[in-house]
Amino acid sequence: MLSTGLKINTLKRLSLKAIGVLSLGALAATATAEELDVEKDELTFGFIKLTDMAPLAVAYENGYFEDEGLFVTLEAQANWKVLLDGVIDGKLDGAHMLAGQPLGATIGYGTKAHIITAFSMDLNGNGITVSNDIWAKMKNHIPHKKGKPVHPISASALKPVVEEFKNKGKPFNMGMVFPVSTHNYELRYWLAAGGIAPGYYGPGAAGNVGQIAGDALLSVTPPPQMPATLEAGTIYGYCVGEPWNQQAVFKGIGVPVITDYEIWKNNPEKVFGVSQAWSEKYPNTHLAVVKALIRAAQWLDENNNANRKKAVKILSQPNYVGADYDVIANSMTGTFEYEKGDKREIPDFNVFYRYYATYPYYSDAIWYLTQMRRWGQIAEDKPDSWYMDTAKKVYRPDIYMKAADLLIKEGKVKKKDFPFGTDGFKPAQSEFIDDIIFDGKKPNEYLAKFPIGLKQGETVSATGVAKK
Repeated sequence: MLSTGLKINTLKRLSLKAIGVLSLGALAATATAEELDVEKDELTFGFIKLTDMAPLAVAYENGYFEDEGLFVTLEAQANWKVLLDGVIDGKLDGAHMLAGQPLGATIGYGTKAHIITAFSMDLNGNGITVSNDIWAKMKNHIPHKKGKPVHPISASALKPVVEEFKNKGKPFNMGMVFPVSTHNYELRYWLAAGGIAPGYYGPGAAGNVGQIAGDALLSVTPPPQMPATLEAGTIYGYCVGEPWNQQAVFKGIGVPVITDYEIWKNNPEKVFGVSQAWSEKYPNTHLAVVKALIRAAQWLDENNNANRKKAVKILSQPNYVGADYDVIANSMTGTFEYEKGDKREIPDFNVFYRYYATYPYYSDAIWYLTQMRRWGQIAEDKPDSWYMDTAKKVYRPDIYMKAADLLIKEGKVKKKDFPFGTDGFKPAQSEFIDDIIFDGKKPNEYLAKFPIGLKQGETVSATGVAKK
């Protein structure tokens, strides 16, 4: 059955073909003050079934794409590689992407292609879940207050469990969604902050999956398959976006121990990515898409998240996330449930618009690049200038601000909601679980602060870290 939005788009296409003289703007749901002459009006965007694809679903269902004269089809993808390949080969015009994907592709980690982003889709939204058995072992090492665990929970509580497995010669397997995913870097960050080595990327089979000299062995599992893989005992824990942590709680198979909000407060999560060639060929179309997504993000956060229940209803449809309403609502409406019955208020677990969430900061890009270098995905030292140049090649706040400026002139958004005058860098950030300060303008200085991770002059061999 066609969704309401798809029916409207289909009718509009038929109307255009039948009439042949009406402009797309005349058929748009709302006339715009400065209508863009889009070069391509029929678009297909990919996404993975996660709640943070919400701006795409809302832009579609609320008619924001139509307002820009765009006929959009949204297609769920099997996994992140298929999604990225679709954007590279042109089957998809753009996609909901991991923040690290445009960076990884552009620097040639995996499939090389120049991918850019002019829109950050959200902040936060991930969690780390462990099996019930692992949680039972961890609880002995976690402080409690009034019978409940004190949060945030450090990975130091997991370390004795990992050591127990190691002493028995058993690998401690954990899942994440993709080698350049936020989830991979957040899981590694949390583990390392608790004294657990998550392994390096480098030469050999173990290096391809990032398991060289690892205490915990991380591997890729697609997000919707995480709970089933945990239940099967193939992995003992995972890092994933919602609703797949809350799904483990509802199924009674696992316990989320920490959110990424607690690992790095208000961290950037997904982006909307297109190829550089596509953006150059269709510049007005790209602007129109960003405009629609900005409006969707605003709707998701406006009036203190007043629209979140409506958003959950949209996302629970099988053509979007397809999880039960209650599972999605458990985190999307400002709460998060850890151990069954331990539901806590986390109003910023999902942020789509406030705190300049949609602006593509260069400093966000640089943080991801530092983690790629920290774990060996970038094999050799790079000067600070390389991090800056790469960030500016991939993250495009110039396109974003053009779109924002058009919306401001149209009266659809307020100027105060955008970081006019910024140089693209956030101030030095200190709200990490290990209290290490990140200054995006000093990436090598930042890398030198970590007890676990590559330092300047170090590379990865088949057995571990080596000096040049």
